[in-house]
Order: sequence, then structure tokens, then C-alpha cells
Amino acid sequence: MSTMFADTLLIVFISVCTALLAEGITWVLVYRTDKYKRLKAEVEKQSKKWKSRNIRLLCRIRDTNLSGVTDKRVEKKKETITESAGRQQKKKIERQEEKLKNNNRDLSMVRMKSMFAIGFCFTALMGMFNSIFDGRVVAKLPFTPLSYIQGLSHRNLLGDDTTDCSFIFLYILCTMSIRQNIQKILGLAPSRAATKQAGGFLGPPPPSGKFS
Repeated sequence: MSTMFADTLLIVFISVCTALLAEGITWVLVYRTDKYKRLKAEVEKQSKKWKSRNIRLLCRIRDTNLSGVTDKRVEKKKETITESAGRQQKKKIERQEEKLKNNNRDLSMVRMKSMFAIGFCFTALMGMFNSIFDGRVVAKLPFTPLSYIQGLSHRNLLGDDTTDCSFIFLYILCTMSIRQNIQKILGLAPSRAATKQAGGFLGPPPPSGKFS
């Protein structure tokens, strides 16, 4: 049990280190470039403008106060707006959304080169770690994974106990959660409004390589 606990802590530490490595590579290749800074600033500016126009349109139609209006309510009410109530405003919002999506797409393309570099590094690291932890139970899951996940969670493990956790499964879970939090701590994660309008382009990159 002590060996298993030590393996778990080691894998969490590895996940933190690889997440920091990924962000370091991304900073060198992307974050510090003038093009990325310009596109990010433009996306954030357009996201705020998009949200502001949606809220003003909703409040004008419903004669409500601006405070307490959420994104979900804005999106739901916008779909029910009649043509006579806000045709011009809707056209402005649609143009703003299209411009925002185009900039999000450009931002995603800028980040693409770092994703290739991260993917190459992670592939090499995964091969090394897999050879170290191959066949070892690194943790006990508090639940029984779904059948189509067990091929990953119980990968290369002996026995029929499906709560035994393999290295690859724990590593993926840790990396998915840790890297997103590191991006938030470092202020590198995109805003919610920008992510929502990006249609997946701004979502956080997968652990191995909608915008992060």
C-alpha cells in the first residue's frame, strides 16, 4: 500500500512537471509573440463587446435592469427576439460573433505549432513512463469504471479487479485537471465568453497534445 501511495504521489508530481513543461514550451513559441498578444487582446475586447450588446438588447426588449443578467439567459432570450423588436441589433450581434469566431480561429492557428512540439515531447515521455510503471497498480479507484474505459484504466494490469488503476489512466486524469488550473493561475486561460464563442477553438489543449 505504501508503494502504491508513493507511485500515486510520483505520478501527480510528474503531471505537474509535464504541465509546466507544456506551458513553458507554449510560452516560448506562442505566448510571448506579438501576434498572439495582439490577437488575444482583440478577442477579449470583442468578447466583452458581444456580451454587452446582448445584454443591452435583452434589457431593451424586456425593460429589465442590467444587473444579474447571465450569459445563459442572454442566449436563451436572444433566440426568442422578434424581428420587429431587434432586427438591426441582431445583425450587429451576428457580425460581431462572426468577427470573434474568425479571430478565435486565427488564435488557434497561432497555438498550433506549440501543440505539435508538446505532442512530440509528451510522446517521448509517455514511452519512458510506460516502461517504468508497466504492469504496476498505481492507485485504487473509488468506483468501477465503465466497460469501455476499463481498457485504459486497467491497461497491462494482471487480475480482474477493475478498481485497480494503471499509470496511463491516472496520468491522464491528473494532467487534464492540473494543466487547466495552471493556465488559470498563470492567467493564460481564455475568458469564458471567448471560449463560448470560439466553438471549441479556445479550449485547453489535450493532455498529450472547445479555444484553451
